[in-house]
Amino acid sequence: MRFLPLILRNSWRNRRRTLLTIASIGVSMCLLGVMIALYSAFWLSKPQDNQALRLVVRNRVSLAVFLPLAYRQQIEKIPGVRIATPATWFGGTYKDAREARNNFARFSVEPEKLFPLFAEWSIPEDQKQAFIHERTACVIGRDLANAFNFHLGDRIPLQGDIFPGNFEFTVRGIFDSPSNSNLMYFNKEYIDQAMPERRRGFVDTFYILIDAPEHSARVANAIDAQFRNSTGATKTESEQAFVVGFLSMLGDVRMFLVWISAAVMFTILLVSANTMAMSVRERVREVGVLKTLGFTPGTILFLILGEAVAISIAGGAIGYLISTVLLKGVQRSPMGGFLPSLHVVDPVIAAVCLALAALIGLLSSLVPALGASRAPIVEALRSTD
Repeated sequence: MRFLPLILRNSWRNRRRTLLTIASIGVSMCLLGVMIALYSAFWLSKPQDNQALRLVVRNRVSLAVFLPLAYRQQIEKIPGVRIATPATWFGGTYKDAREARNNFARFSVEPEKLFPLFAEWSIPEDQKQAFIHERTACVIGRDLANAFNFHLGDRIPLQGDIFPGNFEFTVRGIFDSPSNSNLMYFNKEYIDQAMPERRRGFVDTFYILIDAPEHSARVANAIDAQFRNSTGATKTESEQAFVVGFLSMLGDVRMFLVWISAAVMFTILLVSANTMAMSVRERVREVGVLKTLGFTPGTILFLILGEAVAISIAGGAIGYLISTVLLKGVQRSPMGGFLPSLHVVDPVIAAVCLALAALIGLLSSLVPALGASRAPIVEALRSTD
């Protein structure tokens, strides 16, 4: 620690270069932080207590293929199932579909089953009852209400595409959720009554509430076995797995995130290595002077590596802070309702970002630092760089 002031002073001697290096590392680590957070949320995070009790049943072929509503009665008879209720993606257009903010998630559901299913959501009882008893009522999440400045009693017009027609909904409730709530729910019966007879009685998915998380695998297998030989075979999975599966429709997103992270690290490694090589080359004579003063090669190596690591950690810290802002934007985006719960400030991810930044600083300066520390005193003092 006694060399820390000298390391910090050397890091700041060429301010322009140091600031540009910190900025480049910060931008790269910002992107890396977002990638790590998304990867962790999709594939490494554990479901919350209430989420672990929910399963989703969909058609094994595709989400675009509907299931008969009559499946619900058979699902409810399976031991361990407490609630089985349909939920169908409505789609449609709110005002102008060309504006991304207008493309929030919209589902038709059975109003009386919605809040028992999502027990972590909170809503005043009078608003809940208004939603249940009014056919054209809807409830929206707090994030959606804030984004569009919706209030109780406001009307939300939607033009249907999957379900053709012009529909108007009255906001009767605003619920609070611990995760993203850019969501809108309305009465399935209202939509069905506007469809021709042949379009009724079919749903996208069934949401299942089970009695205990440890029964999820057994219940899922029982549901799929029930309909294995039917024309509409099912695939039952946890709510978190369903979200990840929905994302996989875009491609192998998991490998996509890994390769982006690797490319970011490799790029910033090259940038940092070039910067440190230039810095060390300018100080060869100073290294000779330090050796004449009694500094050992090991100490000189430590000073140079410490300078690179200090700069990299500064950039990594700034990058991580910026990534938290971007993650908040992702959470509040129109598609945020499809994402699992993102931890905007996560100590583990912060530690990983700083550790990777330190590793980049160490690797980028290792070769020039070794060369400078091993240079003979006479050659170092003769340097004219």
